[in-house]
Amino acid sequence: MIMFTPFLALIMHRFVFLYFILLFSSLTYAQKTVTFKSSDDLLITADLYEQNSQHPYIVLFHQAGYSRGEYKETAQKLVNLGYNCLAVDLRSGKEVNFVKNETAQRALEDGKETDYLSARPDMEAAIEYAFKKSEKRVIILGSSYSASLSLVIAASNHRVKAVIAYSPGEYFNGKLNVKNSISKIRKPVYISSSKREENFIKQISQHIPKEYKTLFVPFKGNGIHGSRSLWSDCDSSDEYWLSLTMFFIKIKDTK
Repeated sequence: MIMFTPFLALIMHRFVFLYFILLFSSLTYAQKTVTFKSSDDLLITADLYEQNSQHPYIVLFHQAGYSRGEYKETAQKLVNLGYNCLAVDLRSGKEVNFVKNETAQRALEDGKETDYLSARPDMEAAIEYAFKKSEKRVIILGSSYSASLSLVIAASNHRVKAVIAYSPGEYFNGKLNVKNSISKIRKPVYISSSKREENFIKQISQHIPKEYKTLFVPFKGNGIHGSRSLWSDCDSSDEYWLSLTMFFIKIKDTK
């Protein structure tokens, strides 16, 4: 039974307020394209959605075959929740939502590797770029292969405050064991997937202590792979957003 204490009532009020801002705000924020370098000097392209430079940053990483365009809709909603966003083109990807992956194209032109693991330095460079914008630890959000890498990076990167991972898995052909690599995470973790992938996310996260871990799959619909679950055309997008917003409330005062 839930006891509606004054504290719980306050939390619920904050939740409802934030959720209605998310769903019904008609505000949109301009994005600007920025570039910075990875550790091997590859120039990385990213879209910066910035409301206030003092707000915390969420760094957004796309799934396989995609680009920063994966977050054209999602980033606007996250900004409405009080975050700045940096949506990054990783060197492993192509195009989505009519946005071409410029980082991947440069990597091909330069003869650089473009497999999933090769994208890790791009992610770390993006985290550093966003951290220096506000000198506050960042939240990172990954989709599919980049969700797995986000979890691995978060385990040891002190610039990362929390990690959000949509449909992580063992995508690296034995070159990286994600489940073992993330066992020492000691910061807030949110992991979500479609219903079909539920067992996979339970297995991959089984060594993360319960006090740091939030798992979510939709109840109404089947959901969808990766962060596309947050797109408005996903049958369960409202559920995903409700769950994610509650996670933001949970970590709001985490330093």
